[in-house]
Amino acid sequence: MLQSHNRLKMWIFSALFAAIIGILAQVTIPLPLVPITGQTLAVGLAATILGSRYGTLSVILYALMGAIGVPVYSGMSGGFGVIVGPTGGFIIGFIPAAFLTGLILEKTSYTVINGMIANTAGMLITLVFGTVWLKIVASITWGAALTSGFYPFLIVGLIKAFLASWIGIAVYKRLVSAKLLTSPQQISS
Repeated sequence: MLQSHNRLKMWIFSALFAAIIGILAQVTIPLPLVPITGQTLAVGLAATILGSRYGTLSVILYALMGAIGVPVYSGMSGGFGVIVGPTGGFIIGFIPAAFLTGLILEKTSYTVINGMIANTAGMLITLVFGTVWLKIVASITWGAALTSGFYPFLIVGLIKAFLASWIGIAVYKRLVSAKLLTSPQQISS
């Protein structure tokens, strides 16, 4: 009974974070091909707070909401066309990024340093997926893809990784101590 109650609570948290990702996606700094958005910060927060399983679930829910047309992607956009468009690789890259970020924290400990390592790894996965997809879909050179989809996001990505770590670890610890969140080790399966 307690196990199913914990799972239901985590599903609710996952849905909440899917909505948070959609809200932070609207915080954008336009660039020529790929804008800087709050999505990656929100993905990092979801993975840091919810762990690999439920953080990934929140990202999948977010990606599916946008794919079916709910305007949760950057610039209040949605639809399958965004996924197969030039920026779709970043959205798809959020899924393994969230999983890896949460997994690193689950396998180490919930500290800001480990959170920074985990979120930096997740950020790099997102950038690799997004840059490769951008190169293929936009039919541009590797140099152009790196210049448009990778290099401009490194410094901002590190800042967002730090924020996701710092805020995420603090929120995670408070939610666990308030018994509103169960640690991922206690809710697995």
